[in-house]
Amino acid sequence: MTDAERAQVLRSTPIHDGRVVRLRLEEIELPNGRRSTLELVSHPGAAAIVPLTDDGRVRLVRQYRHATGGEWLLEVPAGKLDPGESPESCAVRECEEETGSRPAEVVSLGWIWTTPGFTDERIWLYLARGLAAGRQDLQDDESLSVVELPLAEAVQRALDGGIADAKSIVALLRAARYCELGSTD
Repeated sequence: MTDAERAQVLRSTPIHDGRVVRLRLEEIELPNGRRSTLELVSHPGAAAIVPLTDDGRVRLVRQYRHATGGEWLLEVPAGKLDPGESPESCAVRECEEETGSRPAEVVSLGWIWTTPGFTDERIWLYLARGLAAGRQDLQDDESLSVVELPLAEAVQRALDGGIADAKSIVALLRAARYCELGSTD
């Protein structure tokens, strides 16, 4: 991408520096010459993982999400990157903390932008295999239970709306593709 294809930042004003995110206003000039002021959320990034048992079942978490109005969502284990932590290490940590399962093998499934209209959050996606017993260690802000489903059923729920969390939908579809073809290409 050339500089002519990028917006020029005219002014950036910090609004809030929080525990997880930072909010700023940016006045920009778009590549087409128009000006706009955007509210942007900066996020350190996250990782999500699809824990797959030897018999083809996925360990998902049914998790309370206050930001959705108090919905319980079926999701793949995921969490925010700690400072200096690699996405793969984060995924392995979250798998064990949320499901009590430690993977012997981790396969990269690429990454996604979560909502690029207002945040720079990127989530790296992984498939976990060779699960061994670990230690579940939920954080104070987590209320969840582990749910096991056959991979095919989880994929069907992702396709028909039974799983509504975007990162989980993409991770499950990419994991199923990988298991079918041996790659995500």
